[in-house]
Amino acid sequence: MFTTRPTLQGTYGMVSSTHWLASQSAMAVLEDGGNAFDAAVAAGFVLQVVEPHLNGPAGEVPMILAPAGSPPTVLCGQGPAPAGATIDHYTGLGLDLVPGTGPLAAAVPGAFDAWMLLLRDHGTRHLAEVLRYAIGYAEHGHPAVERIGETVETVRELFETEWTTSAELYLQGGRPPVPGRLLTNPALAATWRRIVAEAEAAGAGREAQIDAARRVWREGFVAEELAAAAARPAMDSSGERHAGTLTGDDLAGFEATYEEPARYDWNGWTVCKAGPWSQGPVLLQQLALLPDGLAAADLGTPGLLHTLIEGGKLAMADREAWYGDAADVPLTDLLSRPYAEERRALVGEHASHELRPGHPGGREPRLSRQALAAVARSASGGTGPAAGPGGGEPTVGGAPTTGGEPAVGAEPAVGPDGVTRGDTCHLDIVDRWGNMVAATPSGGWLQSNPAIPALGFPLGTRLQMAWLDPGLPNSLTPGRRPRTTLSPSLALRGDTPVLAFGTPGGDQQDQWSLHFFLHVALRGAAAVRSGLDLQGAIDAPNWHQESFPGSFHPRAMTAGRVVIESRAGEDTVRALRRRGHDVVVGGAWSEGRLCAVARDPETGVLLAGANPRGAQGYAVGR
Repeated sequence: MFTTRPTLQGTYGMVSSTHWLASQSAMAVLEDGGNAFDAAVAAGFVLQVVEPHLNGPAGEVPMILAPAGSPPTVLCGQGPAPAGATIDHYTGLGLDLVPGTGPLAAAVPGAFDAWMLLLRDHGTRHLAEVLRYAIGYAEHGHPAVERIGETVETVRELFETEWTTSAELYLQGGRPPVPGRLLTNPALAATWRRIVAEAEAAGAGREAQIDAARRVWREGFVAEELAAAAARPAMDSSGERHAGTLTGDDLAGFEATYEEPARYDWNGWTVCKAGPWSQGPVLLQQLALLPDGLAAADLGTPGLLHTLIEGGKLAMADREAWYGDAADVPLTDLLSRPYAEERRALVGEHASHELRPGHPGGREPRLSRQALAAVARSASGGTGPAAGPGGGEPTVGGAPTTGGEPAVGAEPAVGPDGVTRGDTCHLDIVDRWGNMVAATPSGGWLQSNPAIPALGFPLGTRLQMAWLDPGLPNSLTPGRRPRTTLSPSLALRGDTPVLAFGTPGGDQQDQWSLHFFLHVALRGAAAVRSGLDLQGAIDAPNWHQESFPGSFHPRAMTAGRVVIESRAGEDTVRALRRRGHDVVVGGAWSEGRLCAVARDPETGVLLAGANPRGAQGYAVGR
């Protein structure tokens, strides 16, 4: 099978992430004697510096970690809705949706506390040791990747007329960051340095310093600046200026949490995901809907692609009706064999253009008014209203070209209407002791909110994922998490963690991840020591479907639409169209941005692969 790079193999440590500087920073921590969790924290903060268009300090991060000899656990760095973020408050402003940008869309930032909890409980290094890489790149500069400047250019007018603090940071001399030129963020470097200094003043103990840093973020100068920024009205995607609801009390009351992962056993593997406050169980439901007897020869065939697309539609329909943090989710029923068999019977020979949530345990599904409106618009040939600047994560793997097809690996997505949508990062690490972690940082993009001058970063916009209809699992609810698309994965053979993987891509994450996992599992499920072809699975032609309301403003859908890489071949495209799919042929390398690491539990051999699309992801190790 063709691959762009070899699957890396070694015994010391392996890292895969969406930026080479983050990968190498993590590897430097491993080389210095740190473990996978120390390395993950270092890489996570570097990603905030070198991919500011894809994540930021005030964003969020779910993780799945498997300490050596211990079962996997989920570390939730997704903050909840503030106490003042009631449905009545938003509808009283004349809104039908939470805006895609601006202070009203800000949830309680969750990433910082989650990274600190990981470092305190599972790491071995002091705070200053893991933050020094991010501080160095923010202070002395990093060569800007092309996408940063492209993103800034799309929101130049907004920055120059409304978000002037962002213009001061990202339009220096009136120009966006130039690819390859050093980009600095002195304010962010100063923020990290001050946090470290105040933490070290708390005493010499490693854990005491980390807890002190958490307090500085929640109750100290960072919290004061975040709350003040939320209180300042700013232009958002509604076309109006609004203040947010985030307060100092909201910040002081948040702590990241550990949770049991959702699990599903398939073909000798156990796949672990975050719970249904995320879209993670969508991957598990898609596995449950697969027919028996799949083999490697089925991969890439039109018949299997049709089955995967139709199963994905059913799983995403259930996500819309049943997933969220504002109500109990019938996950046991959703993953049960009787329910899967009932749903599998709905997959016919032709593509469905309907949104068909199920009835787990006999329950009646209910969709939001906006979701139903998106379904109606899609049925009439539309996809929804145009979003304002800085909407959600991309619905395709790259920016449309002038011909309407996705460009090669472009991120973040820039629509034909000029709308810029933030995206996401990912990292996976395994060390020589067998510690393993998968994390998907996102939110707090440079195009999400005005930059806070004293801190060097903006607030996030994750509340845009919650509905303004009461009584739904994903209704906007103070103290509850908006359902996130962020979806790291970890898979076991027996009781042993073997594979950590994930991808950016919003609603596409668990579609692209399914495709990757099947390629890994069906080509090398019998024995890890025979070599899991991680890079081949990442490189394989990928696709996604859009037959569900999107998670980001303006919550559009296109029933029947499938976007597939041209490398899938004309015969495959024709076969899918004969089955009724509305196929859009994308660029040859436009779908999926997977990272992955693995460990053979018998030999201790470590493996890694990274996405070549966009020429930014990188795996390192030895």
